[in-house]
Amino acid sequence: MKAIQFERLGGPEVMQLREIPRPELRPGTVLVKNQVIALNYGDTFFIRGQYLVKPAFPDTPGMEAAGVIEEVAPDVKGLTPGMRVAYIGMGAYAEYTRIRPSRVMAIPDFMDFEQAAAFPIAVLTAWHLLHTCHRIDAGETVIVHSAAGGVGIAAVQIAKAAGARVIGTVSADHKIDFVRRYGADEVINYATHDFAEESMRLGGGRGVDLILDAVGKPTFGNGLKCLAPFGHLILYGSAGGPPDPINPMMMLFAKSLKVSGFVVPMVYAMHEIHQRGVDDVFRLAREGRLTVPIGQRFALSEAVEALRFLESRRSVGKLLLIP
Repeated sequence: MKAIQFERLGGPEVMQLREIPRPELRPGTVLVKNQVIALNYGDTFFIRGQYLVKPAFPDTPGMEAAGVIEEVAPDVKGLTPGMRVAYIGMGAYAEYTRIRPSRVMAIPDFMDFEQAAAFPIAVLTAWHLLHTCHRIDAGETVIVHSAAGGVGIAAVQIAKAAGARVIGTVSADHKIDFVRRYGADEVINYATHDFAEESMRLGGGRGVDLILDAVGKPTFGNGLKCLAPFGHLILYGSAGGPPDPINPMMMLFAKSLKVSGFVVPMVYAMHEIHQRGVDDVFRLAREGRLTVPIGQRFALSEAVEALRFLESRRSVGKLLLIP
């Protein structure tokens, strides 16, 4: 089978398209023939050795895809060959991936492979940020950083479905109208404007209730400044670098603020919480209130180009690889 592999740490240039044996089925696993593979910013951290999971050379990047179950181990129940599924798991940049059943979710009949591949990480991350880490209420004001990306555009829609007011931030003006089309009430270019100052102005000086931050260093400190009393900032990425250290007594106590972190793998073992998120995002999609825009499609052989485009911060929506 064809797969992307790398044997040293570095940028996208370390990846190569290779012909390797198809993974052998093992007890407690299924084999999925990938139809669509989704890119994530975490892929760039993985090939640099900066992700929670470390590579074992030669390794294959990729954390989510959608396809058809090819084989099922005898001890696996509830899954059968021919089922359309999406999954979250390592090694997705390939024609076939071996995966544990707990990482697999059946694709609803109304959903195509592209949307299914784009849903597992981006949409579930957004849902758990708003409904598990936080308990979003109607009338709250939310800042969604990187609002034109996969997680960001999902968070905008999920927050609006919950009745929140949404302020999206983007890194370039050409992304502003795109984010507005998906429901953001206000959109700020944080590269040219002080988003904290603008958010305070838009909120009449009160501040915002929740900030979803995947940027890190460029946005974290100012984010704390524009939180309302009892406000909450959730850090779930650091595309702009790790945030600077803070003094909790100086930055948190005065307004009783809360800072937390989140990575979606934390909910894999929490079946009830995980399933609640899966059920709700599919419900919102079925109702036409949640979709992930596809920014661009690349062949699997173009993975280096695709990851470079993702890192450029010029993309909008979700980027896909087609095996």
